Amino acid sequence: MHKKIISRLKILGIPELETIESLNELNGDYINLESLLPNGRMGKILDDNKKYLATQIEIPNSDKCYGIAADEVMIAVFRYGCEGKDSELIAWVRLDG
Repeated sequence: MHKKIISRLKILGIPELETIESLNELNGDYINLESLLPNGRMGKILDDNKKYLATQIEIPNSDKCYGIAADEVMIAVFRYGCEGKDSELIAWVRLDG
């Protein structure tokens, strides 16, 4: 599962995600940030009661990071500032195949 998720992340066209080598298992309630969604609304999309394969990647020359959360069906990519502030969902993709 890890390899499948990492492979999918590397082809999203986000250079920083091409460097991901590993994912960690994290609780949904720990990483479920209220985020700006593509429809302009604020909300949470993860399940607080699930475990996700996740990681955080710093964006060079920026005070922002990318946060990844994936399960067996979907991958969520967030961009946010220090301590998860100003989180926005930038990709919500199906893990096909």
